[in-house]
Amino acid sequence: MSHSDRKADHIRINLEEDVDFHRLTNGFERYHFIHQALPELDLNAVKTDITVFGKRLAAPILVSSMTGGTARAALINQRLAESAQERKLALGVGSQRAALEDTAAAASFVVRRYAPDALIFANLGAVQLNYGYGVDECRRAVEMVEADALILHLNPLQEVLQPEGDTNWKGLLPKIGEVCRRLDVPVIAKEVGWGISGATARRLLEAGISAIDVAGAGGTSWSEVEKHRAPNERLRRLAAAFREWGIPTAVSLAQVVAVRDEYAASFPDGRGLYGLPVFASGGIRNGQEIAKAVALGADLVGLAAPFLKRVMESNQAVVDEMEILEAEMRIAMFAAGAGDIHSLRRPGVLAPTESSIQ
Repeated sequence: MSHSDRKADHIRINLEEDVDFHRLTNGFERYHFIHQALPELDLNAVKTDITVFGKRLAAPILVSSMTGGTARAALINQRLAESAQERKLALGVGSQRAALEDTAAAASFVVRRYAPDALIFANLGAVQLNYGYGVDECRRAVEMVEADALILHLNPLQEVLQPEGDTNWKGLLPKIGEVCRRLDVPVIAKEVGWGISGATARRLLEAGISAIDVAGAGGTSWSEVEKHRAPNERLRRLAAAFREWGIPTAVSLAQVVAVRDEYAASFPDGRGLYGLPVFASGGIRNGQEIAKAVALGADLVGLAAPFLKRVMESNQAVVDEMEILEAEMRIAMFAAGAGDIHSLRRPGVLAPTESSIQ
């Protein structure tokens, strides 16, 4: 099966099948905002804007990497790009491997023309660095979408559950480090739905990664997606066994932020904490969860499934979804007494569930 066919399968399965985790959650239910009956704020003055990699965004929302390489994906990416441009949000494209191997697929990744001002992330699988890819391919991926940064996605479990998967992950970290040193744009390490541990985050930061997207468990289970693609009973059973695998997004976020803060503070030259952004994605479905993720230290919060469902309807449906998410986030900040992103991160604004009622 070609890489493009695989991506077409992924879109179809995500739209048509039940591929969410059933027991494992994203972990944000463990936190609640402390309600402020006297917030001393004007809702219209609550500020959700944030700067990431030098670009000002209206809200810390990232349209997470989804797809590319097919005709259907071209329409999806165009609509997502136009919507991100309109709402001043960030956008990541899906894996560009198909476009590097087949120039005809590159058209599905042409998003900059639709989002001239947006923060855009290119995307390649990190494991491809063990299969002949190098800095040149990474540079081509960035140039293809005129990206502001490159995502190297980490998906070892998904690869081993695919009949055509790339399963040699040995010695990959030094190659990631080389890309970080030689590429002219920031490099982001991103899981695809099973989370990044604190220990892994430290190794990635030491290799030179500029940001980490934890992409934790609790949303789409990609082992379940691969179960629906499996060509035989053996692979279906193996994939089904890992439906509830992973680090919940909130847990992963807390670990990575702690490592990021410790790592950034170790630089005597004043390299700031926010010079090493952390992104949160994985099962986040509403504006309250976006606000919780930001309160826990996330600089961007990624969502995919909510936008994929809307993008099949129209551009306006995507824009409406973005507006609702932003409004939910702003109202949560207002009711928690946080007038801006800095205030949202103050101690005592968000608390563990057991101590949230005071």
